[in-house]
Amino acid sequence: MRQHQPAHPLLADRGFYLGPMFRRAADRHGAVFVTLDRPLDVDPDLGVDLSYPVLADVVEELSGRLWEAGVRPSEQVVVHKTDNVDIMLLTCAVSLIGAVPVLLSPGLAGPVVGQLLERLHQPWLITDRAKLDGPLTDVDVSALVRQTLSVDDAPGAVPLEKYAGAEPPSPVRLHPRDPALITHSSGTTGVPKLAVHCPNTMWNRLVPQQAMGWPTRGETAALHMSFVHSRFYHLLGVLLRFGSPLVLITDPDPATVGPLLTRHRPGIVETHPNTFVLWEELADAPGAPLSRVRSYGSTFDAIHPRTVRRLLGASRRRAPWLIQLYGQSETGPVAFQWFTRRTAARADGRRVGIGIPGFTRVRVTDDSGRRARPGEPGRIEARTRGRILTYLGAREQYQRQLDGDGWWEMGDMGYRSRLGALYLIDREIDQIDSVHSNLEVEDTLMSRLDELREVVIVPGADGEAVPVVCVRGERPLDPARWQEATAGLPPLAEPRQWRFEVLPMTATWKVKRVEITRMLTESARA
Repeated sequence: MRQHQPAHPLLADRGFYLGPMFRRAADRHGAVFVTLDRPLDVDPDLGVDLSYPVLADVVEELSGRLWEAGVRPSEQVVVHKTDNVDIMLLTCAVSLIGAVPVLLSPGLAGPVVGQLLERLHQPWLITDRAKLDGPLTDVDVSALVRQTLSVDDAPGAVPLEKYAGAEPPSPVRLHPRDPALITHSSGTTGVPKLAVHCPNTMWNRLVPQQAMGWPTRGETAALHMSFVHSRFYHLLGVLLRFGSPLVLITDPDPATVGPLLTRHRPGIVETHPNTFVLWEELADAPGAPLSRVRSYGSTFDAIHPRTVRRLLGASRRRAPWLIQLYGQSETGPVAFQWFTRRTAARADGRRVGIGIPGFTRVRVTDDSGRRARPGEPGRIEARTRGRILTYLGAREQYQRQLDGDGWWEMGDMGYRSRLGALYLIDREIDQIDSVHSNLEVEDTLMSRLDELREVVIVPGADGEAVPVVCVRGERPLDPARWQEATAGLPPLAEPRQWRFEVLPMTATWKVKRVEITRMLTESARA
């Protein structure tokens, strides 16, 4: 399969390859430290204090095991295991021998994993006992994959340890426009789609992110991100290029993250917007863990202005900033927005910025497909060199979101200002007739009620706007404060208070609004 979208001839052969990243970084920068919050499942004896060269050795050693097991170039290798940093190392090892990593979130339900495996072409599967004995128990894995490899002693699987010590083969470099990575969409509206990336489109996402990362080159970076999302690998590519020490976090609990950040004093922190809400409490934590942060990175979803203000206020650097990237798995970042302490004080959470010059363009169209006037709501569309090749097994669905000129429907509603800034209203599927913007109401409530961990406005069983709220510490919501906070807002149903852990989430902590509506509807019928 080759890339079908047009590319500039000078850029057509450029590619971003995951396999050699750590070795190149080790050769360039030497023994830069990499700290983990838990040992690797593929080699627990290494501990948690590692380095670029150590991880380069692990990637190459794993590539030798995979080659000895029989994995060959262009074959699909699914990585679906318990969440840990070795998901990333296995991905790099698969890529190093020219095979195609297929990254499935550890949080996916077993039946969903089974459906995604069916869309693939008899892939290899790398997993563990926890998955095979847990979510995958009722999935006929053996009928769907070529062979199952395990990072531990899972029954019915071939342990990768069997091939320990195998000689790593020479690295294999795929054509820049051939499939090289498969990730999945968020699945907020149903079964996730499998997004096919190639080295060339990945390179076109990497370059602008390198430019954004230039001011913080070499700063220690603390990351808590989904290891199955393409954004993680692009950010990793940027940080390795500049020689940044890394703190890779699997468990986002502030009680463990706080001391870890206090010890390493990162200058760069990136995580999911909902994790940043959780980490607001680190702003006043003992040891001031965020005091040295110069740059925060937020992607996957819009971030609440309250959270931006608290994060920037926690830094003691002279001029810290937060950069928000707007995009999706299919496109990569298509717009960006910078916040400083001054701009955050009057930030509009719906403003997601402007297109990336030279790489992306963004427009808003009306129902007839014409460009909407400034301020007029419509469908957000993007044109980018970083767009995926296709949806595996769903080519028609891919084509439906793409017009003949290469404009991609983002599935969001928004508008543009007279100066060209893009404002996000809602996902098209989430709109409620009585509410102009669910997201705007949520931002307002989060700003007025400091005790909220999350608030989500969804259509209820009768189409009314239902607020689902999560309160810090699971304290009861104060009815008087809620009534005061909702003054002047569109009519809302009585709030439903849920524990945060009950909210259905994607791998990047995006709330599955459609699933919440389904849960509310079923509850109303019970």
